[in-house]
Amino acid sequence: MVMTEQNAMRKKMANTIRFLAADMVQRANSGHPGAPMGLADIAVVLGEKLSHNPKNPKWLNRDRLVFSGGHGSALIYSLLHLWGYDLSLEDLKNFRQLDSKTPGHPEYGHTEGIEITTGPLGQGIANAVGFAMAEAYTANQVNSETCELIDHKVYCLCGDGDLQEGISYEACALAGHLKLKDMVLIYDSNCITIEGDTSIAWSEDVEARFLAQNWDVKKINGHCYDDINKVLEEVKTATKPTIIIANTIIGKGAGELEGTHHTHGAPLGDKIIAESKTKEGFNPDESFQIPEDVLLRFRCAIEEGELAEKEWIHRQKEAPLIEQNEALARLLNPDFSNIEFPDFSDAAEVATRDSNGKILNAIAKAIPSFIGGSADLSPSNKTELKDMGDFPKGRNIHFGIREHTMAAVTNAMALYGTTIPFNATFFVFSDYLKPSARIAALTKIQNFFVWTHDSIGVGEDGPTHEPIEQISQFRALPNFYVWRPADATENVEAWRTALTIQAPHGFVLSRQKLKTLKPKRDFGEVSNGAYIVKKRDNATITLMASGSELMPCLQAACHLEVLGVNANVVSVPCLDLFNEQDKAYKETVIDLSTKVLAVEAATATEYYRYADDVLGMETFGASAPADLLFEKFGFTIQNITKRACALVDAEYKVVDLGKC
Repeated sequence: MVMTEQNAMRKKMANTIRFLAADMVQRANSGHPGAPMGLADIAVVLGEKLSHNPKNPKWLNRDRLVFSGGHGSALIYSLLHLWGYDLSLEDLKNFRQLDSKTPGHPEYGHTEGIEITTGPLGQGIANAVGFAMAEAYTANQVNSETCELIDHKVYCLCGDGDLQEGISYEACALAGHLKLKDMVLIYDSNCITIEGDTSIAWSEDVEARFLAQNWDVKKINGHCYDDINKVLEEVKTATKPTIIIANTIIGKGAGELEGTHHTHGAPLGDKIIAESKTKEGFNPDESFQIPEDVLLRFRCAIEEGELAEKEWIHRQKEAPLIEQNEALARLLNPDFSNIEFPDFSDAAEVATRDSNGKILNAIAKAIPSFIGGSADLSPSNKTELKDMGDFPKGRNIHFGIREHTMAAVTNAMALYGTTIPFNATFFVFSDYLKPSARIAALTKIQNFFVWTHDSIGVGEDGPTHEPIEQISQFRALPNFYVWRPADATENVEAWRTALTIQAPHGFVLSRQKLKTLKPKRDFGEVSNGAYIVKKRDNATITLMASGSELMPCLQAACHLEVLGVNANVVSVPCLDLFNEQDKAYKETVIDLSTKVLAVEAATATEYYRYADDVLGMETFGASAPADLLFEKFGFTIQNITKRACALVDAEYKVVDLGKC
């Protein structure tokens, strides 16, 4: 590398980043200085190429920059401050402190300029693929041969740990298959993890892996500015996704600790930092130094970003673009009032997976930004969007058998701005995507999870495919709404509500047909999470249920009436929403003078918040026809009646079914 005047300034800028990161970690006595110091040179040159506007972080056609290794947050925050985002030097000094803008791992919506929450390794790579997929779909909808309204890049910085996580294999294989030309993965190959050299657990040929996945592969010295600049220019004309394997030194500039795993996740110490600063001409006694000429260079991002956005706005105003602008406006401003939801009032029996399929198609017909798919299960999930084509030009995404990536991809698509995504699999396989669902909940991403085959109703496939504990774990997630509709009509109302709530939603749906409930219901109360389906005077017991268990509870209430026990019946399509209601509403639904029996074909222990007794699953399921399984595990009219009688000290006896 020739040390030109430009490269000398780049080195000074990179050292500013290094020492800011080291000072942040040292002051907090907590954090990860190694990766930020090793990536500083790449960050400086990447900043020269990045199209973004610090004064408008939501500009649609900005380049997206994802830090998959979220533990390197000291680098992220340093860059955001230096570029001119709403992050002060004082914020850097409060790194990892209570209520600061600079938490230990970057959080979307908490810190301006953070595109998506990262930290769990590998997810950021899949998020970047999601951004690139949203960009590709949007470009296909709004670009013309003469003018491209959407033409940005998606950059992702990752490390050895990210590439060791299985989600990265899923995501990169999908990106290569889709030929996402605007996806650029910058791999910080420093050969170090927490325990030491990567060779103790990893020896694969990363270049061969990515070539096999249909990526362009570039190799550079991650500390050579000329190499970095050259390769970042080359990726502008890529025809497939690109990985830049950047050989770097972890903790670059950290004296005797440089290149060791000791720099990964611990402060360097005042002595090492002072010696390192002295070597590079910085004041060893001053923390958080930003030389004026360095700040001036970084802050050019503001002027350049505003100019880039103005140029893009000018592009939009060109006369031939009227149709393109209208298409873009429809993507950006979905009108849910245009949805013509299906009417199931005359249907006798409909599996909620089937009604859900019709609902998805109704939404997609009205909302051009509504897009999604399944993990190779659309015929079973009923998620195909009819006559709407395949991604990237159409709306059906074929994720392949990649549940974890599917969820992380759709998280990013939900944040992109022009797409409203859904994803689907069997409910039992939600286990494979739980980490991404958790991030969706943490950051209130409106991602729609469609989970079919919801209980022991799966039947012959047996306990490996019968979800027992899953619904409880998702109900335990803050900011996550689990819907288990009792019939097709309730399913429609669940979607009406979910579309208005900025948070992730999981639709837990039956494989087997469910009777359409005939008793008159006030469906406006579905939005409250639970409501009375059947109310009787002088009731002594309340039966609560969701999904397929509501109908046998209604029938059991009839049996109880014959036995002289009056029972109210409550449908609970979304327990999470019901938990949020005020005390007054809850008491209109659950009569406090009654005993409460909750019934659900799952672990269902969360119902003890309201119930005196819970009839749920206490073991795994079994392999047999569904009706035999419901009988075996006690989800029958007779057993519900018997449990209810025991709860109110009433005598149980078999009732003539004809009387109900």
